[in-house]
Amino acid sequence: MHYSVNNTQLHVLEAGSGPLTLVLLHYFGGSALEWQSVMAQLAGQYRCVAVDLRGHGDSSSPKTGYSVADMADDIQALIRAMAIQNFVLIGHSMSGKVALELASRQPAGLQLLLLVSPSPPVPEPISDADRQEMLETHGQQTAAEETLAKITVKPLSESAKAQIIADNLRTSETAWNAWLTLGSKETISARMHSINVPVHIIVGMDDKALSPDVQPEMTLPYLNDATLERVDGAGHLLPWETPDELTTFIRKRVAAMVPIPLH
Repeated sequence: MHYSVNNTQLHVLEAGSGPLTLVLLHYFGGSALEWQSVMAQLAGQYRCVAVDLRGHGDSSSPKTGYSVADMADDIQALIRAMAIQNFVLIGHSMSGKVALELASRQPAGLQLLLLVSPSPPVPEPISDADRQEMLETHGQQTAAEETLAKITVKPLSESAKAQIIADNLRTSETAWNAWLTLGSKETISARMHSINVPVHIIVGMDDKALSPDVQPEMTLPYLNDATLERVDGAGHLLPWETPDELTTFIRKRVAAMVPIPLH
């Protein structure tokens, strides 16, 4: 289904129902489809809403609006458009930074922030050489295949590998370039003290896209109430690689949360 927000058509996958909604956001060059296995396990308990960010998946790709704040604006507007009240925000990689920005605004109904290998609230440590190579090779099948090999560790089905490559290739050039040249370099750390819900982070110990060391060094120092968990033998794409472990993490953290009244 598509929702019109901020002059953009955002594509959304929905499953399940319940008083609590899980809002699921994907990694750079990915799509909402990475959350299918997790949603299938959680839809019996919760309303699950997975979103294609602008320029990704089946969402539209406007010429502007790709800052971290712009993407947070989209999700905030979508939450209103979908009449979501009590919700948990779950951000992966690039969208982890978007989720941090949105959480810092203390949106009504936000109960918990769960981050999967998130981009930190300071400039993401991507080397200039890697950044330039990604800018120059986007849209090339071989480059997308090499990225898949780099960012995953666990064996994946052929259909999963094909979808990860397809998502990479269908990411718009505008969105791709904007994240590499602008969004990933943004600093939003000064606003992190405003986050008023617990934050729980999970990472793959063999993540070669965003080293596990990034979180204790570049994310946790800016957060008031946060924990970090690690998954052995996993890479950057936990929703694809270890959906069962990720589902267990989500269930555990949601079950332990103390509800915050709507305001």
